[in-house]
Amino acid sequence: MRISLVQFSSGVDVDDNASRAARRVTEAADAGADLVVFPEATMASFAAGRLDVVAQSAERFAAAMAAAARSAGVVVIAGMFLPADAVGGKNRIDNVAAVFYPDGRRETYAKMHCYDAFGYRESATVRPGTNLVTCEVAGTTVGLAVCFDIRFPEQFVKLAARGAELIVVPASWSAGPGKTEQWELLARARALDSTSVVAAVDQALPEGSDPEEPTGPPLGVGHSLVVGPDGQIVACAGRGEGLLTVDVDLEAVARVRRAIPVVALRGSEPLVEE
Repeated sequence: MRISLVQFSSGVDVDDNASRAARRVTEAADAGADLVVFPEATMASFAAGRLDVVAQSAERFAAAMAAAARSAGVVVIAGMFLPADAVGGKNRIDNVAAVFYPDGRRETYAKMHCYDAFGYRESATVRPGTNLVTCEVAGTTVGLAVCFDIRFPEQFVKLAARGAELIVVPASWSAGPGKTEQWELLARARALDSTSVVAAVDQALPEGSDPEEPTGPPLGVGHSLVVGPDGQIVACAGRGEGLLTVDVDLEAVARVRRAIPVVALRGSEPLVEE
């Protein structure tokens, strides 16, 4: 299976983001991709202001992504915001990885672990998801996670226990001291935990920004990467916008799982129960 990771730089204009993303889908399809993965918050940057207001444009963005998937004949995964609930007088949204199939089907995974860290409190505006989600692409089971989820190994092991061979992680990673190194280390660790291929796609580093300097809202540091089931980096992007297209070695997943069946050896531990 061939995948394209789109290291994207979302702005605050939903329609402009949708238009630019659609062009990237075409570019990825021309490169032979079966699956095109965008970052978290592709629909609009976390700098766009009130996310509940941004989420009112969700269907317009989704329609554009669905049309792009249909036209290009590929599966597209993109980060977007959906209206959710109200807590303490504040409207919250679901921060989702949305899956768009060429035949018009859609699926969504809502981020389970809110980014309540480093002085940021995502749960004030985002409702935590409650369900693990996998999807099928070119005969392969693909697990879904979003950004801060990458710090929780049990989620990746559970996805592998449900058959995922590839786990994609759209993100808008926060800048700060050592944060790029953490991003890479976590992607490699989750690949080892689950003996899966991990495709972690981040927002591009904003132009003129320093990846070591915190930005307030998480806006991305670039450095998208694909990691094999043995924890080795297969491919890695730089800081700016671009397309990273990789052939996923599913035979390597089977080979590593035979050699070191860590998911199977967990047996009936609660970690892998439904």
